[in-house]
Amino acid sequence: MQKVIFIDVDGTLVNYEGQIPESAITAVKQARQVGNLVIPVTGRSKAEGFDELSEIGIDGFIGGNGSYVEFGGDVIFEQTLSLEDCSAIVDWLDANRIDYYLEANSGLYGSANFATGSLPALRAYSAGKGLFGNPEAVTTNLIFPEMIYGADMHRSDVNKISYVLRDYQDFIDTKLKFPHLKSGTWGGRGSHALFGDIGVADINKAHAIEVLLAHLGIDRAMTVGIGDATVDIPMMDIAALRFGWSSGSRINTWE
Repeated sequence: MQKVIFIDVDGTLVNYEGQIPESAITAVKQARQVGNLVIPVTGRSKAEGFDELSEIGIDGFIGGNGSYVEFGGDVIFEQTLSLEDCSAIVDWLDANRIDYYLEANSGLYGSANFATGSLPALRAYSAGKGLFGNPEAVTTNLIFPEMIYGADMHRSDVNKISYVLRDYQDFIDTKLKFPHLKSGTWGGRGSHALFGDIGVADINKAHAIEVLLAHLGIDRAMTVGIGDATVDIPMMDIAALRFGWSSGSRINTWE
C-alpha cells in the first residue's frame, strides 16, 4: 500500500556539506517507483535549495519547520509572520545590533552587517560539523550563496527570522520581548547555541504533516518519518514508522 515518507533534509537527506549522496537519490527514486510519496520536511524555506531537491524527484515540500506545505506544485498551507511582527522583530534586532536574516520562500534577506557579523558563528558551526576543511576559509557567501542584501526588511512573506547569538542572553531577551511567537536556537545545544530563530507560534513539522494528510485523505498509519535532530521529534512522534538517523549516512530503501 502507498506510504507517505516524510524525510528531514539537512543531516538526513542532505549531508552537512550541502550534498545529496547518490545512495539517498537512489533510495528516493526507489521509494517513488513502487508508489510511495516522498516529502522533504525541513527548516529551510523554499528559496534554500528547493530546485536541487525537486530535481531528484519529490512529491511535495514542507518548509519553515512546518509553516509552508506544498504538494504537486500547489500551496496547501502557508503561515508567515505578520508585517507588524516582522517589523517589530527587525527593529528590535537592529536596535540591539544583532545580525540576522529573514527566511522567506521568495529568498533569504540578510541584515546590513550579516555578511561580516555572522562569520564567527558560521565558522564555529562549520568547525563543529567538520565542514570545508579550514574553518577560517569559510565565508558567509559559501554558506549562503543565495543571500540577498539591501532589500526592505519589513516584510509580510517571512516564515521565520534567524539571528546571530553573541551570547545566550540574546536568545533570552528576544524570547521575552516576543512571548507570543515561537523562539528557538540552532547550531549548538543550550547555551552553546550559535543562532536564535523566531517564527509563528504553534507551528511545527507535525502540524504540517497533519495538514497534508488531511488534504490527501491519507491515514497516519501509512506514514514514515526519517530524521536526525531534536526539531524532528514532532515529525517522528506523528509518523507510524520512524527512523532516527545520523548525518552523512544513507537512508533506507523500499522494496
